[in-house]
Amino acid sequence: DELCAFKAENGHCNVSHNDAGNKSLVGWVNQQRLSYKKNALSSDHIQQLNSIGFIWDLCHRSWNEHFNQLCSFKAENGH
Repeated sequence: DELCAFKAENGHCNVSHNDAGNKSLVGWVNQQRLSYKKNALSSDHIQQLNSIGFIWDLCHRSWNEHFNQLCSFKAENGH
């Protein structure tokens, strides 16, 4: 419920590690990602988090965003 409220307010599920006002949520989100990486998260929980747009790997997402920006730059500038 906390994560859903955070998403409703912020438009995303990426709780910042520096968010002092959401320390318990930061810890919970980190625990979900860790459990997912260890294959220790139930499929129901994975499905619930996926349904609200939860990002499992922030580094992978960041890489994809930067790559897409590079592709756009190349399309616009020809190099």
